[in-house]
Amino acid sequence: MAELQELQEQAEEGSSHASLAPVTVTMAIFAVLVAAVSLLGHRAHTEEILLQTKATDQWAYYQAKDIRRRNYELFLDEVSVFSLQNSEQVAKIKDKYAKEVDKYRDQQNDIEGEARKAEDEVKLQGRRADRFDLGEVLLEAALVICSITLLTRKRIFWGFGLILGILGLAIGVSGLFTH
Repeated sequence: MAELQELQEQAEEGSSHASLAPVTVTMAIFAVLVAAVSLLGHRAHTEEILLQTKATDQWAYYQAKDIRRRNYELFLDEVSVFSLQNSEQVAKIKDKYAKEVDKYRDQQNDIEGEARKAEDEVKLQGRRADRFDLGEVLLEAALVICSITLLTRKRIFWGFGLILGILGLAIGVSGLFTH
């Protein structure tokens, strides 16, 4: 809040000098761009967290299916070790549980695929968020460096601020196209 008030004071001072008007306009544009890139960064981080939760849930589901499958496999092992009275019924039971083992193995493959896909999406959102964060930092630096122009009346700071701002904007926008 104090930063905004300070920038407003500098802009008011700059408005009294017509030669500094482009600097104040540039600062206003950079302030809006900082807010926009910051918002995109926050949203990317939120999406990253949600996708990470989804991936974690999928892996927990995978583990639950694995535990069930292993229980059935253990049962099949036990049935094959012990001699039972009704071998025809034992064969039916073994067949039933062998099918269950296969079913759970297939389900696990599907779940694993979904979990890996979610992990890939987490990585993508992380890369996007990093781009937005870097763009935000560069735009903030550009804004501060441009404000030095208002204090020193040296346009070199405005030029350097413009370069940083354009670089920050390009990096921020590249977050939208990161795949």
